[in-house]
Amino acid sequence: MTEEVKKEEAQEEAKAETKEEPKEEAKAKAKKEPKAEAKAEAKEETKKETKTEAKTEAEEEKKEEEKPIDKMTAKELREIAKAIPWVSGVHAMKKDELLAVVKEARGVQDEAPQKKKKAKAVKKVYTVRDLKLKIAKLKENKKQARKAKDKNKVEVLRRRINRMKKLTRKVAQA
Repeated sequence: MTEEVKKEEAQEEAKAETKEEPKEEAKAKAKKEPKAEAKAEAKEETKKETKTEAKTEAEEEKKEEEKPIDKMTAKELREIAKAIPWVSGVHAMKKDELLAVVKEARGVQDEAPQKKKKAKAVKKVYTVRDLKLKIAKLKENKKQARKAKDKNKVEVLRRRINRMKKLTRKVAQA
């Protein structure tokens, strides 16, 4: 920056000499010009800032376009649907309808994700006798946990025993 300023001052002095202006006037202009240069630099910086803002906005738009259609918000889908000439009533449409229209316009076939079928857990049919045997084992474990002074394990076993007792009542009714 300082080299550029020096070059410009030298050029101004050369112009002043060719125009036959006194050197004092050229120096006075040179003193005023740094302020003008500062203003010019400030303008350039604001231009750069606006350019970077414009770039970031353009990048955001690209990101929105790169975003999968299924992941877009309803607002984004409406903006895309507005650009489609044969579509009307975009604002009244819901996201599902907008998705269908945009996919149709872009020629994307709607691939329904195949849901994984979970194997249904087969409930074991317990008898009251089986449940009571399990309760007896849990009670023994609970006594051992009390001797070991393990409060957490005692609490867990207490809950399990309680659950088993409820199950025995259900099985007995059925």
